[in-house]
This record gives sequence, structure tokens and C-alpha cells, in this order.
Amino acid sequence: MKYLILDHLEATAARLPHKTAFADEGSAVTFEELVRLSRAVGSALLPHVAPRTTVGFYMDKSVQTVAGFFGAVYAGCAYSQLNLRHPAARIRAILETLASPVVVTDRAHEEALRAMDVPGDILILEDLLESAIDEAALARVRAQMLDIDPLYVNFTSGSTGTPKGVIICHRNVVDFIPCFTEIFGITERDVLANQAPFDFDVSVKDIYSGVFTGATVQIIPTSYFTQPTKLMDFLCDRGATVLVWAVSALCFITTMNALDYKVPTALRAIMFSGEVMPIKHLNKLKKYLPDVMYVNLYGPTEITCNCTYYIVDRAYEPGESLPIGVPFPNERILLLDENDKEVAPGGTGELCVSGTAVALGYFGDSERTRAAFVQNPLNKTHMETIYRTGDLVRLTEQGELVYVSRKDFQIKHMGHRIELGEIETALSAVPGVERALCVYLHDKGKILAFTMGEADKAAITAALHETLPAYMIPNIFMQVDEMPMTKNGKIDRNALMELYQNRKRGARNG
Repeated sequence: MKYLILDHLEATAARLPHKTAFADEGSAVTFEELVRLSRAVGSALLPHVAPRTTVGFYMDKSVQTVAGFFGAVYAGCAYSQLNLRHPAARIRAILETLASPVVVTDRAHEEALRAMDVPGDILILEDLLESAIDEAALARVRAQMLDIDPLYVNFTSGSTGTPKGVIICHRNVVDFIPCFTEIFGITERDVLANQAPFDFDVSVKDIYSGVFTGATVQIIPTSYFTQPTKLMDFLCDRGATVLVWAVSALCFITTMNALDYKVPTALRAIMFSGEVMPIKHLNKLKKYLPDVMYVNLYGPTEITCNCTYYIVDRAYEPGESLPIGVPFPNERILLLDENDKEVAPGGTGELCVSGTAVALGYFGDSERTRAAFVQNPLNKTHMETIYRTGDLVRLTEQGELVYVSRKDFQIKHMGHRIELGEIETALSAVPGVERALCVYLHDKGKILAFTMGEADKAAITAALHETLPAYMIPNIFMQVDEMPMTKNGKIDRNALMELYQNRKRGARNG
């Protein structure tokens, strides 16, 4: 019975020992080599860590990083990838939260990490990879591991400004990934081109789809997402067949007209998540890659990547909304209204999720865990934890689920309850608007729209009057050359607001 991640890794290595498991720009590792390197790292970590503690990793994503992750798991621990772009204070805060006895880095980043004065011992990955394997010690650790032991901790931004560490266990991934790979037909013949940073849960689908099926994972250098020709060359040269990417990464391809340069013809599936896919960009992809399967994935980190999927089965026009689809197997979707009653078709409610893929909670934060991971109010007979996503979703008369907005982005404006996501969808349909995002200025009682593209305020306003009531038309427009992104590939609202404030100050001073 394969109930631990290591069981699946070793089974694939036994079946396909010499097949490439992971590759990056300059190196590659077979499944057999990955197991050996991971066991070496695990053996070296054992004197430093206790079971079920968490090891922080501070380095770029690479083949060696993957071996480090699995090494931590062999040592009976969880792993947590730290983002190199984060300030030192945030890195220290995360490591203090984890109470991590060690943090692993490589020689390229050792000096920067030591300068941060982080808690815990600093270990160098290159040294760990060359360690002798202690079979007896690894066996003792393995014998006491359970499928509910933490596997990784991913930190997401919190509404309070304090990062939340989402704890995902072995059972979560062992439950979700086989469903994911079976539905989309991922096999050992596939090549997954990894876009997402390793601290973003989109990468979990790349890493573990490869481990479970024997597919090869090609790790794309982060810098290629500012170099469209290099990105297309990489996808073509490495024979990529499956992309599981953030929406913003796919929009980079279409905005930069990268497909005019080269089309990766081996692609058979493109899956996207993280934000609402603009229909214009989806249609541009379909123009160049008409035979590819396109999949809209939905779900937060707290439910192990995704809880619903929609395979795009018809043409969509700008202004239409892609459904978020149907639940993955062994996941139950509830739409609850403000009174915790199920909404009827045609209604909108908060999407809540039940099932084995629901995370263990937030690391060291029982208060926020209790607020988000709660008893199913519809179940009066036994314990059933659901995760409250905070996302508002509409159940259509046809039974489809359509994402509307965050609960946080629902506003009361001019006496009307408005979803900012609805305005953004309308904006994205306006000719000349590439991307759009709305913010409500509570102190002014005004809707601020950020737009990217050549359309000016007059043209946008005229077009919106054709689709939206007057009270939903933004009061302020700000045109930007590009949308700033968070580390997780989502539009950075804070950066946009800072840009807006700076422009306001400049106008006053001018």
C-alpha cells in the first residue's frame, strides 16, 4: 500500500530507473538518481532535525532543490520553500514561525542568507548531496511516518498582512494527484514544463504528477518569463506536452506575441489557474494551438491545489465567463449563503470544500485555522471539516459553477451590492483593454479601475455603458503599461495602489 509520497517516488524509480525525472537549464536527474540523492540528503539531515519538523529551503528552483525537498521528507520532515525575492524581515518571520532547526541553502545564496541573521543552523545543499546514506537510520524514521504527517508548508499572503503557512500532508497529495493525472491523461510519455515557483502550489502539480506517473518535469528558468523567444525555444527544444501555468504567465506569451516567433507543436494540454483567464488571451492561444485541451482549474492552496476543473468545450467571446467546472473526485463543493444555507440554482454563495484534500490548517495559527477550517454546518451527525474559501461563486440554472469575486471584493456602492469581478469582466471585453483590475476606495466611495492597453477612458466608459448599469461604471481610471505581479503570479493590488498614490502626489506637486 502506497500511502506516503516516498512510496510513490520509489515505485516509479523501480519501474523507470533510467528515465529523466527532472531537468533544468543545465542539469538532469533520473528517477533512480533522484532517490539516491534524496536519501543522501535525508541521512545528512537526521542528526539536525526531529520528525515532523519543517526544513526551510533558500535557493532557486532546480533539480537539486527537488532532491533537497525529498531529502527532508526522507528525514521525516516537511519542507518549505523560501522566496528569494522576499525581504530579509519576511524570511526571518517565516523561519521563526516554522521554528525550523535548520535552513538549507546552496553556495550561490549562502552569503545572502547568512547576512539575514536567520534562526536555525544553515546547511549547504551541495554538501548534503554528497553525504553517505544511512540505511538503518532512514528505516527507523520511515517506520514511524504516517500519511497525516506534514509534507510541505506553503506561505500565502494573509488579509491581515501576516503570511499564513498552509500545511499539506502526504494524504492530501496522495489523494489528489492520482485524480489529477488520470482525468487529464498524464503519463510517463508526457513532459511537464514547470513555470511556477516552488513556493507556489501550482508547482505541486508539476512535481508530483511527474513523481506519480513517470512523466519528465522540465524546470523553466524564471528569467525566461521576460524573454519570450528563449521561453518558446525551451518549450520546443524540450518537447513540452503539458503546461500547468498561472494565468499571468500565459498572458505574457500572448501579450508579447511569442507565438508569432515559434509554436510549441508538441503541446496537448494547457491548464491555468490563479486568476480569471481573460477570454481575449484564451482565444489568442487557441488561434495558434487549436487542438490543445484547455482546462480552467480553480482552488486555493488550502485544498491541495484545486477543487474544481472545467475543460473548455466551446468558443467563448469577450465578456463571457469561463465556468470553474465540476469538483475533482473525492471533493465535495458547498455553496453557502450568509445564513449557512445552500444556495439554489441562480444564486451566489461562498464556495466551501470538504474532502481528503483539505489541508491540516495554518502552521502555528490556531485562531485563523478555526476561522477557516470549520464544521460543515449542514452536517449534524458527525465531524466533517470544510474549508471556507472566501470566494463567491454563482450556481447557474444549468448547474455550472461560475466564479464571481472574493467576498472581500464585494462592495456596497451607491446603495447597490456590487462584485468588482463583474466590472473587471466587462472591462476585459472592451476593445483595446488587455487586462483590468478594480479597487474600491472606501474613503471616497469611488470605484478605481486600472487598465492595461491602448483604450482610453472615454472609449472604455462608452463601451461599459453598453453592458453595465451606471452605478457600476468606475469613477476613476488609471492606465498602466503593465500589471505588477505578486510572487504567486497574481496581479499585485498593493503595488497598483502605491502607483496610484504616487501619481496622485505627483499631480498635486506638479
